[in-house]
Amino acid sequence: MDFKDNINKNKLPKHIAIIMDGNGRWARQRGKERIFGHENGIQAVRETIEAAGELGIPNLTFYAFSTENWCRPKKEIDTLMSLLVSAIRSETPELLEKGAKLKAIGDIESLPPDTIAELREAMEITKNNTQLNVIVALSYSSQWEIIKAVKDIAKQVKDNKIDPDKIDKSLFNSFLQTSGTPDPDLLIRTSGELRISNFLLWQIAYSELYFTPVLWPDFRKKHFYQAVLDYQRRDRRFGKT
Repeated sequence: MDFKDNINKNKLPKHIAIIMDGNGRWARQRGKERIFGHENGIQAVRETIEAAGELGIPNLTFYAFSTENWCRPKKEIDTLMSLLVSAIRSETPELLEKGAKLKAIGDIESLPPDTIAELREAMEITKNNTQLNVIVALSYSSQWEIIKAVKDIAKQVKDNKIDPDKIDKSLFNSFLQTSGTPDPDLLIRTSGELRISNFLLWQIAYSELYFTPVLWPDFRKKHFYQAVLDYQRRDRRFGKT
C-alpha cells in the first residue's frame, strides 16, 4: 500500500513531534554497542525531514536528548555529543537546500561548548528558511521546562511586570520553550514503548498519539506517511461532543 498517495494534503498536521526510541535495542540485536544504533538513526532523521518537507508539514520536533539522559555512562554521552556535532555539520547543507530552519529547545547551555557552537552556527545559517521548522530537543524535559516557566513568571510577578490575575494559558505558553510554535497535532513514538517520557507534556494535551513497534534506525518515509494517514482517520473533538 502506498500510504503517501492516500494522504489528504488539505488535512495535514501543522506540527509533528517524534520520540526517537529503539537505537540501543536495534544495536544489541546486531551484537553492537548502543552508539551503533545512534549512528544508524541519523538516516531515519534524514528521511523523516524529507517526508515532512514533501508533504508540506511546517513543524517537526525530534526528542534527541533528555535531561535524564545525562545519567547514562559518560562514554556514551561523550560519543553522543560527538555524533551530534558531526551530524549537525553534515546535515546543515541539506537543511539549507530543503528550505528547513533548525531550532533547538532545552537547557542548551548545559551542552558541551563545541556542541553549542555547532548548533548555533547551523541555526544562524538556516535562520531565513521558511519551508520547514526542524526543532531539536536537547537536554530537554517537560518538567524542567514547566518549572523554568513558572520561575520566570514568578520573577516577573515579583518585579511587578506581570499581574497574577492576568496569568492564563496564553501567557504561560509564551514562557515555554516552544513559544511561537503550534502545539503538536501528532506525537509519534517508535520502538513499541507506550509512554511519553517527559516530553512536551503541556503541549500534547490534545495531541493524537501514534505508537509503532518499528525501532528508530529502521524508521523510513513509509512509516512516517503511515502515521500521518492514521492521524487523518481520527475524529479530533478536543473535549467536545
